Amino acid sequence: MCLIERDAGHFARGCVGYNLLARRMRIVHIITRLIVGGAQENTLLSCEGQRTRGHEVALITGPPLGPEGSLMDRAMAGGYRVEVLDEMRRAVLPQRDWRTYRRLVRRLRELRPDVVHTHSSKAGIIGRWAAHAAGVPAIIHTIHGLSFTASTWSVVNHGYRLLERLTAPITSRIVSVADAMTRQSVACRIGRPQQYVTVYSGMEIEPFLRASASREEIRRRLGIESGQIAVGTIARLFYLKGHEDLLAGAQRLCEEFANLRFLWVGDGLLRGDYEAQIRRMGLGERFILTGLVPPAQIPELVGAMDILVHPSRREGLARALAQAQLAGRPVIAYDVDGNREGLVDGRTGFLARPFDRQELLDRLVVLVKDEGLRGDMGRKGQAFAAGRFAASVMLNDLEAVYASALSARAR
Repeated sequence: MCLIERDAGHFARGCVGYNLLARRMRIVHIITRLIVGGAQENTLLSCEGQRTRGHEVALITGPPLGPEGSLMDRAMAGGYRVEVLDEMRRAVLPQRDWRTYRRLVRRLRELRPDVVHTHSSKAGIIGRWAAHAAGVPAIIHTIHGLSFTASTWSVVNHGYRLLERLTAPITSRIVSVADAMTRQSVACRIGRPQQYVTVYSGMEIEPFLRASASREEIRRRLGIESGQIAVGTIARLFYLKGHEDLLAGAQRLCEEFANLRFLWVGDGLLRGDYEAQIRRMGLGERFILTGLVPPAQIPELVGAMDILVHPSRREGLARALAQAQLAGRPVIAYDVDGNREGLVDGRTGFLARPFDRQELLDRLVVLVKDEGLRGDMGRKGQAFAAGRFAASVMLNDLEAVYASALSARAR
């Protein structure tokens, strides 16, 4: 181990009587890797906020391997302890995973935390068992996305489902980023309903409400002209993210709307394939692929969009939906997992039937044609997202979860 030095009160209302800041807690977060992604941003925001609130915070992570980029610099600048456990990798490697478990047990016995909070599938399994072996009073796990639906291989999904069932009994509380995650997990006999609580993924909302750069300036840099309609996505260029659903209708949409442009924010293994397909369709001038960008640039890029489409086929609750609404942009997504809790269908955006590509594109056409509807949905979405996804709401609810788990242990 290398030292690198839901609505407000959704859960807290059930914890009246707890003085959440009466004691300084020692909290250790464990996550598999700090790539650029929603679960990772959520974890860092939790670490930063809890440190600011006076708690003693440490973060243990594996190396940030992969093409998605790294958030390690942000973690190291957060003012809390950051430790990199080189053995912890995303792939299932039994010998290395056993070494990871042994080193985590030893380290947690040294740190003696009050709370261990795990994130992501691999760290969620190994980290919870290590915390259990180390005698940690409160063991918390957040479901950012369902591990047992992540693979196209049924045997892998079955394996994760079994591991989650075995690990749930040693978990004090299971935090879902959407009620949908709880329903699906309980339906698969993972834990008891009483263990679950929904805490919506928080974010720093001010950068989206008040972008530092003007919309016109950012669009000029991107090559988006006045009067053009920018349809954006924010996602890895990877399997199951749904970019091919947009490509399938892109030629027809571009023929119908001469002012349409696509702005794709993100990078990944499939970028070359998508770029080749765009060239074959002769749509090179209609697509802008930004590649990997720092999270700090996301607010200004969202502000440059007119509509956000998120065609991902699996999500916990897509942060992109909240980000776009905070910037006053209408959103479109498939009605999968927690997306129904991330927008108000027909009011702040549209939900399409799961994987119904034609309905997704039809909804997009409605918004492209109607500037007034885009503005109305954007204003309503901004108010909705600011009340549900503010970082302060998440931090309050997490402290309530910790207090409840520690109180139950004490009893």
